Amino acid sequence: MRTGVAFILIIDDEFSVAEVVEAILTDAGHEVVTASNGRQGLERAKEKRPDLVLLDFMMPIMGGPSTIKALRKEPGLRDIPVVVMSSLPEASVSQSAKGDYVAFLRKPFRIRDVLDVVSGALSGDHG
Repeated sequence: MRTGVAFILIIDDEFSVAEVVEAILTDAGHEVVTASNGRQGLERAKEKRPDLVLLDFMMPIMGGPSTIKALRKEPGLRDIPVVVMSSLPEASVSQSAKGDYVAFLRKPFRIRDVLDVVSGALSGDHG
């Protein structure tokens, strides 16, 4: 993966969360697009392939686990790194998401957490 400017897709049904994360990442120099549910997120990803997806775990109209499964079935999208965001503990999320994501962001999060996780996911450092 590359570092520097990236095209990032944020999928979150909470407008305020998506707006804050979009502002953080735009200020950091990234190109950002948002979607309010998994179905809309998939459409956006097909329109322009993102370098990274930040995905809310619990959403109506296709939640996080279903969105990850759908991304992995699309040949052009299956290798996009996904960061899962949730207020649930990661242990609960990992059972449903089957560990098919590169990083986890616990809500509420700090700006530094978002930047660190995004930087690590884009550089391939998923430790």
